[in-house]
Formats: sequence, C-alpha cells, structure tokens
Amino acid sequence: MKIMNYPRNSRNTIKRVPKRGHYDRETIFAILDAGFLAHVGIEVDGQPFVIPTAYGRDGDTIYLHGATTSRLIQQGQSGIRMCITVTHLDGIVLARSAFHHSMNYRSAVLFGTASLVPDEKKEAALLIISEQILKGRWAESRLPNAKELKATSVLAFQIEEASAKIRTGGPADEPEDYALPIWAGVLPIQQGYGEPVPDDVLTAGIPVPESVKRVKVKGEG
Repeated sequence: MKIMNYPRNSRNTIKRVPKRGHYDRETIFAILDAGFLAHVGIEVDGQPFVIPTAYGRDGDTIYLHGATTSRLIQQGQSGIRMCITVTHLDGIVLARSAFHHSMNYRSAVLFGTASLVPDEKKEAALLIISEQILKGRWAESRLPNAKELKATSVLAFQIEEASAKIRTGGPADEPEDYALPIWAGVLPIQQGYGEPVPDDVLTAGIPVPESVKRVKVKGEG
C-alpha cells in the first residue's frame, strides 16, 4: 500500500537532525491518536498565543471545541493560519556530558486553517473529541442539551501540511567521554492511569462504568 506523505515546504521540513523527521500520514496519525491534548498556536494583533486544549481526529480533520466566545473559537473561525502541536515524552536521555543530555519523544506539528462546524454537525464532532479522550464515555453520559450546544462551538481544522519528529535510543557522547566514570543511559517516562476516584456525592451503588474499566491502571500486570 502506498504511503501518503504530506507536502514538504519551508514550514514543515525538519531542519535540526532531519533524519528524525517523518512526513507520512501513518506516522503522524499514530502520534495524534496516542493522545488527546494539543497546543494550538494563533496570532492575534501581533501577539502570539499558545492554547492547550483537547482534540479529536477524523482523517485529516482535527476537531477543537470551546466556549463560543473564547479567543480560540473566535479567531480560529476567521480563517487565520494555525499551528497545532502534539508531543509524547518517552524518556530522559542521560549522557556523560551535560551538553549531550536529551529526551526521547514523539511529536507532530500541523499547519492549516479551521472553519466553524455547523450546528447540525456539532454533536457528531463533539462525539469524536469525547471518544478520543475516553472511548465509550459519551454513550454513558447525559448528552448535551440545546442550551449547552448553543454555548459550545467546534472548529474543524484541516491538516494541510504536517511533520513528525521522533527520537529514540541512548545518549550520543563525544568519543573521549566514553571512558569517564559517569553513568549514562535512559530514564523511561510512562504516562498511566491511577485507580478511579468516585465523586464525593456519588449515589451509593453506582458501579464503575465500562469506559473506565477498560483503561489499564498503572501498575497492573
């Protein structure tokens, strides 16, 4: 099967250690699908803003939601250029020299513009975001009512250009430093879920839902 790459240009081409760059959809989508928290960059009247927010992916579309009056929604629907980043930190790379310390990571940088999702498609877009955060939770919840939907807007961000950058492996010290009596290696970082904590006012007898049961709690075998 032919791998579809995003077009390369001066914006998305990896310049620092280019061998770590990836431009294929398979790699970029895998990074996006492994998380649900993005940082969205916009510029308003010459002032840059970077806004952390949840997202959901459907093909080349990233859905972002927020209050109808929020800066992200108001500016995003105007058609300005936007940049979205998603990063997973996998480890701290400890070298023998302070200069060569590094990190293992998977990151994706997306460029494009967004449009406002029409009212009749808003709930479907919100479902995509919810499923990305915790699969199955939407079906267990009370769905948004008319008032809540009116107060919420969703942007559909179209990925026009993108790149991924990935670092794996151990430290790369200077040849003369390998003889130093200094420990070097990788300190892995693993993000995980803890035991579910029920609401203080939860009605007695309500069991933990299936969406939460499916999540692997950190430390479980």
